Amino acid sequence: MGKTIFITGAGTGLGRGAAIGLAKNGHSVIATTELTSQKTDLLREANDLGLNIEVIKVDITNPLDLEQMEKYDFDVFVANAAINERGPLGEMPMDRFRALFEVNIFATLETVQIAARKMVEKGSGKIVFMSSISGILAAPYNGAYAATKHAIEAIAHTLKLELQGFGVKVATINPGAFKTGFNDRAAEELWKWYDAGKCFTKKEDIKKAEDGLKNQYDPEVLIAKMVEIIPADQHKFRTAYPQQTEKQMKQEEQKWWEMDI
Repeated sequence: MGKTIFITGAGTGLGRGAAIGLAKNGHSVIATTELTSQKTDLLREANDLGLNIEVIKVDITNPLDLEQMEKYDFDVFVANAAINERGPLGEMPMDRFRALFEVNIFATLETVQIAARKMVEKGSGKIVFMSSISGILAAPYNGAYAATKHAIEAIAHTLKLELQGFGVKVATINPGAFKTGFNDRAAEELWKWYDAGKCFTKKEDIKKAEDGLKNQYDPEVLIAKMVEIIPADQHKFRTAYPQQTEKQMKQEEQKWWEMDI
């Protein structure tokens, strides 16, 4: 039986792929995009594929845009919208650090609160947070994004406990590194402010860390997993994907219990 699924950040990448995949599987999809140009492009693709996807422009940091959410009823809410930027935490400009928190945590929670109120009122529903392998792992020069996803993990855990008595389910999806362009654009941003003459972090160390981006996964395999998990009534609280990502996350958590300073 098809469900009505509301997904943020569907203008590009995994969110866009999931919106299209869910619609192909017969679900009613309400997809939001940050920009009007993204809305036009997604509508064009949906029309070409013969899919009925309702697309609305919602910048989740814009209160007027958020009011659009109040007009819709849905069974599943997917908090997918996010931004990313790499850089050494000891030197990253604070305005850039704050920008990640504003979108990935504060604005995301605001959208989730709107969804939660609707679902509590009708006594059913599911909220899915798009977290990350970075919700558990920390890596050099990815600290700002990891900090936001660590916070998302705590928010999701807490909401699961708080909302289960109201018939509302909460879950996370934790992808590894997938080649959608999201991670590559994040790596490019720091060069706008990095100054080798002023920064103590060595440029070659940052470049070396970026080598890991050469081996990202094919996004289509995760999109297929998202299309499976998002509408499902029963599954694990956390879906880490692919299997290697789940293994890494579990090993990392154990390592920190045993690590000395």
